[in-house]
Amino acid sequence: MSAEVFLITPPFTQLNTPYPATAYLKGFLNTKQVSSFQSDLGIEVTLALFSRQGLAALFARINETPAAQWSENAQRILVLQDDYLQTVDGVISFLQGKNPTLAHLIAKRNFLPEASRFAQLDDLHWAFGTMGTQDRAKHLATMYLEDLSDLIMECVDPHFGFSRYAEKLGRSANSFDELHNALQQDNTFVDDILLGILARHMERLQPGLVAVSIPFPGNLYAGFRCAQWIHRHYPGVKVAMGGGFANTELRSVSDPRVFEYFDFITLDDGEAPVENLLKYLRGEIPVDQLKRTFLLQDGKVTYINNPSCSDYKQGQTGTPDYRDLLLHDYISAIEVVNPMHSLWSDGRWNKLTMAHGCYWGKCTFCDISLNYIQHYEPLTASMLCDRMETIIAQTGQNGFHFVDEAAPPALMRALALEIIRRKLTVSWWTNIRFEKSFTRDLCLLLKASGCIAVSGGLEVASDRLLALIQKGITVAQVARVNRNFTEAGIMVHAYLMYGFPTQTMQETIDSLEMVRQMFQQGILQSAFWHQFTMTAHSPVGLDPEAFGVKRISGPDGSFANNDLEHEDPQGADHAEFAFGLKKSLYNYMHGACFDHPLQKWFEFKVPRTTVAPDFIQKALQEEEYTSARPTSKVVWLGRQPALETVTKTKKGNSWEVDSLTFQSRKETVNIKVDVPKGQWLAGMLAKLSGHGNKTYTYQEVKESYEAAGLEDFELFWDNKPVNGLQKFGLLRL
Repeated sequence: MSAEVFLITPPFTQLNTPYPATAYLKGFLNTKQVSSFQSDLGIEVTLALFSRQGLAALFARINETPAAQWSENAQRILVLQDDYLQTVDGVISFLQGKNPTLAHLIAKRNFLPEASRFAQLDDLHWAFGTMGTQDRAKHLATMYLEDLSDLIMECVDPHFGFSRYAEKLGRSANSFDELHNALQQDNTFVDDILLGILARHMERLQPGLVAVSIPFPGNLYAGFRCAQWIHRHYPGVKVAMGGGFANTELRSVSDPRVFEYFDFITLDDGEAPVENLLKYLRGEIPVDQLKRTFLLQDGKVTYINNPSCSDYKQGQTGTPDYRDLLLHDYISAIEVVNPMHSLWSDGRWNKLTMAHGCYWGKCTFCDISLNYIQHYEPLTASMLCDRMETIIAQTGQNGFHFVDEAAPPALMRALALEIIRRKLTVSWWTNIRFEKSFTRDLCLLLKASGCIAVSGGLEVASDRLLALIQKGITVAQVARVNRNFTEAGIMVHAYLMYGFPTQTMQETIDSLEMVRQMFQQGILQSAFWHQFTMTAHSPVGLDPEAFGVKRISGPDGSFANNDLEHEDPQGADHAEFAFGLKKSLYNYMHGACFDHPLQKWFEFKVPRTTVAPDFIQKALQEEEYTSARPTSKVVWLGRQPALETVTKTKKGNSWEVDSLTFQSRKETVNIKVDVPKGQWLAGMLAKLSGHGNKTYTYQEVKESYEAAGLEDFELFWDNKPVNGLQKFGLLRL
């Protein structure tokens, strides 16, 4: 087959699911009748390397060097190389879900060879006692692959990593020198595998344009290796770079040497730039009509952005197309034995976005001045469900990860209702802001539609710093929102930050105490600490003095210009907290060490926390009162109750009541109300079920009640037994 455009994601991003950028572009190109082919070279290289043939070649290469040069751990793996050759194909097949019965052998701990990674194993009986043999075996198989990864890094390729490759070369690379010099060296063992796969694709496809998506620093080196090889072997083929790394880091690139590898670099949304690039290469438009594109002209890096060319609306970009990708060959791994944490590496997730950009757009650490965040444009729930149905039919997978900057609560509500209306069976998770819109009832609705988890930025768990960040939340509010999600059965992951400008040692310790209490209360299931980095396109980076810090570098490099160095005269020495914060969090995620004094996590003296030991517990008890808004939507997700009029007798008096019996998947409940109210309630629930595609407001429900000649609506609706129907699906949104 041939293709006009070859879309590449270079190694390495995720092993369990494809990164969606090329699928988005392929979906758009479909709407323009442009033939394209996409390849996730990361999974293809992984499968070639971690095979009997690949490991045989690896061991042969390493065995050329005397074993005494290697560490004790590497020597052990080399001694056991026959065991690795015998087991590797079975392990990969198991992690692909194609050989589930192997779990029993793996879980017994006498099938796989074990090196140093297995010494770091958690208490497997505790961790997997309730999770089953499959997950236990996945964790052991992941450690097996990590052992082999350690061997590769030590003996043949120091840049290797499963979710990043030569990441150091891409991080804060103000100068192109280090990366350029690395690309002049001989190919590594992994490079040879990568370029062999690339060569086979190029021979078969004969594309006119190769578009390389580089989402992260860890894809940069491999992306440049691919571009270098294409220019050497297919000099007539043009190579373009786009993706998240270019969008944030290369907005002021000026080093001409970059364009010895790539002919073009495009920024932000790729649809219009790629379309114009194709038109230019076909000779249909002149060069000055390119969209957000860098290229070399007369030996100088030039940026061209035709202002008359507008971007496509989200409804015009087409449905992401995952064809061509090896969807059934991705590998599910469990590195950390935490159900929420493992979502990033376990299972196949179709990736979609609910909206372009961020509806909040105020966080001062975020690159909110950039188009992909600043320009907010949501899709409709109907269009989202259309795309979900198309992708399910295409991939055979009904799991979705919505990769929004922050999914809008109103759109999440509309999407959940549309999923339920269409009776779609899906599981999904997304990124959110922990705002008070996530009420108990909204969380129950999201759960009913298939939402299994959310992740969001708690950042620095300090109200002073949250205000400085302009996060629009408080710690107590986050606690209550997390409680709502957790009680609905939705897992919660928090992104945590330390080192924000002016953050003191006291505030770092107090933030850790807030996090400890949230885990102890069971309202947080997973989290991860990130050290604050000043970036050029954030409010802090654009005006550091306003935040009490001083910028001491950039953006003044000729290559990557986003991460900035800064001085924080009022703040603590943030880097020294890294190990203690991560070690404590690791234990909290495993439900351990809640009684450890915070001092024990650090090898230097830290102050005692000033946070009350029951701060989070009290915050959960202090409900925020919200009056019933007349415009609130009322929905009934349950089944229609069985209605029967029965006679009750007490002290010689008899009267009739309506008995309504509700059945859920797990239980049965019966309520009894006055006959007129029972008749009205049964009829109203039928209307609220949404079969007529009308959604009723709280005010309309009240007016219907009163029109039936009934009195005291609030007394009836907001108290038992009616408000007890909430767990059966009577929700106010």
